[in-house]
Amino acid sequence: MKKLYVGNLAWGVTDDDLQNMFAEFGSVASAVVITDRETGRSRGFGFVELEDGADQAIEALNGQEMQGRPLRVNEAQSKDRGGRGGGGGGNRGGGGGRPF
Repeated sequence: MKKLYVGNLAWGVTDDDLQNMFAEFGSVASAVVITDRETGRSRGFGFVELEDGADQAIEALNGQEMQGRPLRVNEAQSKDRGGRGGGGGGNRGGGGGRPF
């Protein structure tokens, strides 16, 4: 199973719209448009989980227009990837307290 990020969604796109769009490529496990907690409005992106056919869906739908906007479709990155800098560079600290 692969989870796909779907970005640049028009405000009117619903979970069902995503489900229907991706269903032709494989079995859709879930399709969710992410909404703002306070307003309930779409944030312009969503996620689709496909049992199979994810690579074909990316190839076919990335750049395709939906409700007048070109979609961005790619494999979703896990939450723990990126943004944190991860593990330090090894050049810091130590140095014996001497100023440069």
